[in-house]
Amino acid sequence: MSEEEFTRVEEGSGNVFTDLGLPEADTHLVKAELVSCIDQIIRQRRLTQKKAAGMLGLSQPDVSRLLRGNFQEYSMERLFRLLQALGHDVEINIGKLNSGRPGRLHISAGR
Repeated sequence: MSEEEFTRVEEGSGNVFTDLGLPEADTHLVKAELVSCIDQIIRQRRLTQKKAAGMLGLSQPDVSRLLRGNFQEYSMERLFRLLQALGHDVEINIGKLNSGRPGRLHISAGR
């Protein structure tokens, strides 16, 4: 086999935003996970974007942009408020690490 026939596979870090070299990758990943939760709630309730927009206090085009991944302008706090507007509790749990590594952000959604 020639070298061109091999596909190089590289294991990712678990955070695509880190792998892409984006700044604040951990924060971006958490925001993406929050938006994913919002999307799942909207889908599970079979809400139209217009109905969801009314519940969230956004315009329908803003909901569309948010669900398509354009959420850079949204703070985590604002995404928390959107989840609350959809009737979900948001809890923040701060745990102590036993290792010397830096802490990380993580989203765990109870369904």
